[in-house]
Amino acid sequence: MIVFGWAVFLASRSLGQGLLLTLEEHIAHFLGTRGATAAMGNSCICRDDSGAEDSVDIQQQQAENSAVPTADMRSQPRDPVRPPRRGRGPHEPRRKKQNVDGLVLDTLAVIRTLVDNDQEPPYSMITLHEMAETDEGWLDVVQSLIRVIPLEDPLGPAVITLLLDECPLPTKDALQKLTEILNLNGEVACQDSGHPAKHRNTSAVLGCLAEKLAGPASIGLLSPGILEYLLQCLKLQSHPTVMLFALIALEKFAQTSENKLTISESSISDRLVMLESWADDPDYLKRQVGFCAQWSLDNLFLKEGRQLTYEKVDLNSIRAMLNSNDVSEYLKISPHGLEARCDASSFESVRCTFCVDAGVWYYEVTVVTSGVMQIGWATRDSKFLNHEGYGIGDDEYSCAYDGCRQLIWYNARRDTVGFLLDLNEKQMIFFLNGSQLPPEKQVFSSTVSGFFAAASFMSYQQCEFNFGAKPFKYPPSMKFSTFNDYAFLTAEEKIILPRHRRLALLKQVSIRENCCSLCCDEVADTQLKPCGHSDLCMDCALQLETCPLCRKEIVSRVRQISHIS
Repeated sequence: MIVFGWAVFLASRSLGQGLLLTLEEHIAHFLGTRGATAAMGNSCICRDDSGAEDSVDIQQQQAENSAVPTADMRSQPRDPVRPPRRGRGPHEPRRKKQNVDGLVLDTLAVIRTLVDNDQEPPYSMITLHEMAETDEGWLDVVQSLIRVIPLEDPLGPAVITLLLDECPLPTKDALQKLTEILNLNGEVACQDSGHPAKHRNTSAVLGCLAEKLAGPASIGLLSPGILEYLLQCLKLQSHPTVMLFALIALEKFAQTSENKLTISESSISDRLVMLESWADDPDYLKRQVGFCAQWSLDNLFLKEGRQLTYEKVDLNSIRAMLNSNDVSEYLKISPHGLEARCDASSFESVRCTFCVDAGVWYYEVTVVTSGVMQIGWATRDSKFLNHEGYGIGDDEYSCAYDGCRQLIWYNARRDTVGFLLDLNEKQMIFFLNGSQLPPEKQVFSSTVSGFFAAASFMSYQQCEFNFGAKPFKYPPSMKFSTFNDYAFLTAEEKIILPRHRRLALLKQVSIRENCCSLCCDEVADTQLKPCGHSDLCMDCALQLETCPLCRKEIVSRVRQISHIS
C-alpha cells in the first residue's frame, strides 16, 4: 500500500510539474524573455560556472571546474546556473549517457555555492536524479561518480554521498550488476596505485550504499571480493585517503550486525592497531585515518586485551569539552572530548558543555579537513535539524562562518580559526590565523545570553577544539576569558563512553510510562497541534518543526495541565 501510494504521488507530481513547465514556456515565449527569467539567487560566489549545454566538451568542463577560486572572484557576479526544475517537460527526452560525467562535474562545481537551505537543487543534480530512476541510469551515475570525481577536490566524497543519498534505492538487479561491473577483489585494490582517486571514490560509493541499504541488502552487497578489496585498501602501501574511505565503508557495513561479525572475523582489529598510532600525526590526512581507526577499535571492532581509549586518556586539565550527551550517534567525538568528526550523510552538530551569559570569551578551532563546516556560537534556542541540513548559523539564534562556501577560509586545512564573543559590546569577532575579520552583531537582535561554542559538519569533516586547556596559537590582543578557566566537570561527566558501554548502561535504566519519547527525562505534557500527538515534553517540542510521529507541520504546542504534577 505504501509503495502504491508513493507511485501515485510520483506520477501526479511529474504530471503536474510537466503541465506547469509547459505553461511557463508559453508565458515566457509570449513575453519574449524565455531562457532569461530564472537564475539561482546565491548571495555567496565561489566559482564562475554556468550550466553545461549538451554539446559542451567534458574535458573542457574538467579544466574549468578544477580552477581554484581567487579573491577577485568574490565581487564578480556568477553566470546564472540553468534554471533548476523538479521534473522534465512532457516532450523532453532524458539526458544522453555521454553527458553523465559533465553533469557530475557540474554538480561538484556548483554545490559549494548553495548557501540557502530553501534553494532549489542545481539543474545538474536534478537531472542525475531523473537518470537514476532506472537501473541503467543508476548504474551510469554510480560509474561516473567513481570515474570523474577528482582526488584533490575536498567536497568530492561528500558530493558522492549527497547524490547517492538522494537517488532512488537501487534494485537487487542493479546492485548485482554493479558488483559484476566493478568485479572487486584484493588484486584490484593493488592496481592503479598511482591513481588513488578511483579507489577512494569506489570506497565512498560502497560506504554510502551500505549506510543507505542496511539489513539484508547490505549483507548481500558485502561479498567476499568486496570485503577483500576494502581490507587490502587498509594496507600501509595504499594512499592515506584510500585507507580512510575504505575504513569508513567497513564501519558503515558494520551497522548491520551480521556484517559486523563477518568483518570482525577478518582480523581487522590487528590492522587498525597499527593505524591508531596516526591519531596525532602532523600529516592531517594520516591523522584522520588514525582518528577513525581509534574510534573503530573503541566502538565497533574491539580487540581482546586492548584497553579502551577513554580508560587511559588524561582528562585532569580539561574542564570544558564537547557535549556528547546531546548529539546523535552519528557524530564521532574523541575520548578527550575536544575533537569531532562526521562521516554520516546527515549534517551533524555539537556544542560545548559550558554556557556563557556575560563577559568576553575566546576559543580556537584547528581545521583538519577542507569541506563544509559551520563553526561559531549557538544559544539555548538554536535548532539543529541534522537530516534537513540545518546547523549552526542557519537560524536567528546562532552565528557561524562556513569556510568552504562563504570563502572565509577556502581549502582551510591546517588553519586555525579563532572565535571571540564580546557580550559587553554585543559583537562576535572571527579570526583566521590571527587575522581579524569584520565583527558580526546581527544575532544580538534575537538573543543576548546563553551562548555555547558550537559547530556543524557535512560528511567527512573533522576539526579540533581548544577551549583553553592548552595555549592558544593566536590569542587576541584584548582581554578575554576561557571556558577552561571557569567551567567545571565531574570525573563522571568527562567520560565519553563507547557505544557498547553506553548501550549497556541504557538497558539498566528504568523509564517512566509518561516520560517524553525523545529525552526520556521530562514528563510528556505537551500536545502538538493540529495532529494532536502528545508524547513530548515542552522543551523537546520547541525544538521540532514537524511531528516526529506523523510528520505534520507543528502549528502550536499546548501544555496539558493534567500532566503537571
